[in-house]
Parts: sequence; structure tokens; C-alpha cells
Amino acid sequence: MKKNINFRANIPNNPFFLPLASLTFVAAMLFWAGRAVADNSVLRSIFSCQAQGLGGAVPTIKIWYEQGTNLNFIPSGEKIKKVWLNDPSQVTIDFDGPMCAQFNQEGSGSVGDCQNSAANVIQLRRIKKLAIPGVVSTKNTLLTVITEGQDKMKLYTFRVIYGNGDPEYHTLAVFPDTPSANATPCVRPPQ
Repeated sequence: MKKNINFRANIPNNPFFLPLASLTFVAAMLFWAGRAVADNSVLRSIFSCQAQGLGGAVPTIKIWYEQGTNLNFIPSGEKIKKVWLNDPSQVTIDFDGPMCAQFNQEGSGSVGDCQNSAANVIQLRRIKKLAIPGVVSTKNTLLTVITEGQDKMKLYTFRVIYGNGDPEYHTLAVFPDTPSANATPCVRPPQ
């Protein structure tokens, strides 16, 4: 068998070798990076009318043990005024700014300036279930959020579901509705 000693020496000198090798490397990197991003999406988004349930479905937000899930109203330009969580036995809740305190430490009377609540983000985190008297054990709970922006108040409800394992996303962002000829683009016309 005859050895081709020029084959190895000619590869680096070949004018097509370097561009072809570079293209192959870049394509492989983009493929693997794209898979990593698809497997661990950081952000999910929803339009305001969808988050309000105007399309006929209650939106969901999923939370995990390892880290929190943010509910972000910054893109919509709305301030959070009030929040309810029906079953607080498996969820902690925090805000990115001051929130109105409904009751003082003695449990009677209003305190705080509810008109100037400045939170835009709610951070939810799953915790081990606590035994809270009077709270029925559920597989999910309802989060209710009242916001204000552009001189309008809005009511949002989210079904909070509990996830195990690695988080699928970290933030659910609420975006303003897209301009539409219809006054409420998410509302289905009667059939």
C-alpha cells in the first residue's frame, strides 16, 4: 500500500479547509446552544388580556423548589396594588418594591399608602407543605393580582401549579395587548 505523504501536509494549505472547518465548528456550537436554550427557557410571555382570562382560559404559572418563578408586570407598565394567594401552605411570595400592608401588627386598622404601591414583580417559590389550620390540601392554588396602569385597574388570576425537578422557566412576563380593531382582542366573539 502506497502512503500519500502529501495528503497530511496539504490539508492546512488547502484554501477550503479553514472556512469549512470553521463553518462546521460554528454550526455545531449553534446547534448545541440552541438545544440548551430550548431545554431551559428563561422567559415565558403572555399578553395582558390572556393573563386576565379574557380568552376563556385561566392562565397557569408553575413554581419549583429549587428557585423562584417571577411574575413580571414591568413590560405592561402596571403597578401591583393587591395580591391574594388562596393556599399559602406551599408558596412563599415576595415583591420587588413596597406593597401596601393591609393590617398593622395588632391586626386592626389599615396602614401604608396603598395608592403608592410600587411593585412590578411578584416572586413565587415552592416550599414544603405547611400544616395551616383551616386550609384544605390542594394540588394547586389560585393567585389573584390587581394592578393599575394607564389609569385603568385590571384583575388577573393565575392557577399556580407545582413542579418537581429542574425549572422549565424562571419568569412569566405580562406584555401589553397588541393594538387591534377589536376593543378586547382576546375576547372570543359570540358564536
